[in-house]
Amino acid sequence: MRAGLPDFTRVDAALRQRVDDGELPGVSYAVLCGTELVARNCLGWADREAQVPLREDHLFRVFSNTKLVTSCAALRLVAQGRIGLDDPVGEYIPALRALRALRPGALALDDTQPLPEPVRLRHLLTHTAGFTYAFLHPDTPLAKAYMAAGMADPGLSLAQMMEALGQLPLLFRPGADWNYSVATDVLGRVIEVASGEPLDRHLQRHVFEPLDLHDTFFFVPPGKQARLARMYIGDLREPSRRALRPADHLPYDGAYLQPVPRLNAGGGLVASLGDFAKLLGVLANGGAPLLAPESLPSVFDNQLAPGLWIGFPNMPRTIGRGHSFAASVTVEASGADPTSMPGDLQWGGLAGTKWWIWPSRRVAVALMTQRYMGSDLPFWPEFKALVREALERDMEPIA
Repeated sequence: MRAGLPDFTRVDAALRQRVDDGELPGVSYAVLCGTELVARNCLGWADREAQVPLREDHLFRVFSNTKLVTSCAALRLVAQGRIGLDDPVGEYIPALRALRALRPGALALDDTQPLPEPVRLRHLLTHTAGFTYAFLHPDTPLAKAYMAAGMADPGLSLAQMMEALGQLPLLFRPGADWNYSVATDVLGRVIEVASGEPLDRHLQRHVFEPLDLHDTFFFVPPGKQARLARMYIGDLREPSRRALRPADHLPYDGAYLQPVPRLNAGGGLVASLGDFAKLLGVLANGGAPLLAPESLPSVFDNQLAPGLWIGFPNMPRTIGRGHSFAASVTVEASGADPTSMPGDLQWGGLAGTKWWIWPSRRVAVALMTQRYMGSDLPFWPEFKALVREALERDMEPIA
């Protein structure tokens, strides 16, 4: 490694412009190379109206970045032999033993067919089980059935959610396609059954405490609630418009401030920048004490069938992007994701929190902001490209 730290002046300037333009309320980031923190900064506001500057100790709703935590907890149980990747989900959750899938082109929810094989744990970890999220297909009969069944209801426990989910068809037979979904919530329930512990207790004992994460939880303790950054939302019809307004009522009134039955395994954690960066650094540097080295290929290697790429409704497939048992992995460079290189592992959350691991350089990057439905805005590819540029220019690869 070269003497001195990389110059992140251009990174900071680009993010500052996003804040000054009103695209983001505030943004903080941390970059680790190996175990060394080489950059960290906070720009903008935790609360624009009250003029509270964003600090390193502020807390963020990380939404779908929760999936990384849940998936790693499951892979830990796999390594211990307590669950198996090919185990049918119905072995742990009886309500999901008799699932059926919609026939191709089906227009009605009762137009289903039996499954040629059951949903297995590997399908949950790769989002190939055939489940979905209602907000991805809001006008379809299946999405409406998900909403009616309470798939987004914080008043349902994971066990109750599984009972409701078992009455609904899958979008497709397991393994046939990729679709972002409540699969990680199902995985959370598997963890509860296999471990005999509620998910929050299991994560606390086996993830947060071993990694010394003091600011990661499903519900912010009263003494830390003043550190929760404010949520904002822009114009959903024109995301590029600089018209942010407070949205602390999202995803529901009182979210993250008081316990509810749902321990949202796919999107319910709150974390600080430092905590999440520490988790990423552990994964980028061998996995201990969370995962053994032999488990890391499950985290970093693509597990999708050849030619199957991730993709979202009304958008083209992200050619070259597969999925490991933990997150999206870039398999090959493509114009669909020009700022990613083969081997990159990454994901993001609904409010714009993002993370990225560059395994060959042992680089781990966390970025935090709070703009609801802001995950697809262009700040992330710009930031990622500038970070990579700074590291390639100013630092030698770690041996």
